[in-house]
Amino acid sequence: MDQIKVWIIEDDKDWLRGLCAYMGGQNGIEVTLASDDPAEVRKSLLSGEYSVDVVLMDIMLHGEPEGIVLAEETATATGARVIMLTSMEEKEFILRSFQAGAIDYQIKSDFEALPAAVRAAARRESPISPAAAERMREEFRRLKLLEMEFEKKKMQDLITPSELELLKLIDNGYTQTEIAGRLFVSIRTVKNHINRILKKLGSPGSKAAAREAKDKGLF
Repeated sequence: MDQIKVWIIEDDKDWLRGLCAYMGGQNGIEVTLASDDPAEVRKSLLSGEYSVDVVLMDIMLHGEPEGIVLAEETATATGARVIMLTSMEEKEFILRSFQAGAIDYQIKSDFEALPAAVRAAARRESPISPAAAERMREEFRRLKLLEMEFEKKKMQDLITPSELELLKLIDNGYTQTEIAGRLFVSIRTVKNHINRILKKLGSPGSKAAAREAKDKGLF
């Protein structure tokens, strides 16, 4: 079986030396580039003279998340599989790393898992690490909450407080006649309010509109 050619990009020189020695000592793995300098990596990419299957890329390079940009450039230029390396303190960059083309995300302290991650990546079957998967779930939950808040605000901006009160009464099971009596208005007025609400929300009926408002947390 051919050697898996690996690049290691890491700005901590001691960690870089240690990781090169560790990975280079693994059966079937060959470190073909080790660098702490993004400029050097870009020079290799521009030359077109590279031999790489998997890249271990530190997210933080010299105090900046340069590894995210470099990961995208490297994956695009070489077709290599990129595994991001980071510490737990940098977890907020996980989604950006995957958006940039990374296929996995490994915590540095768990370096003993790297050989298996590299081999899986080379086979094009690398699963996302548990730590990365959890961070992604947290981010997706956050994005879902933001989406829900946006939809709630959009509906709040569409309907008036009196129309919202009308939807509450509909949700509580009141008929149009009962609503007219409670609000001291004519049934015609109630019908007109309901028609305006349905037109604004694009709902098929008053009960559906009331259910939508309730589901979005307006009451």
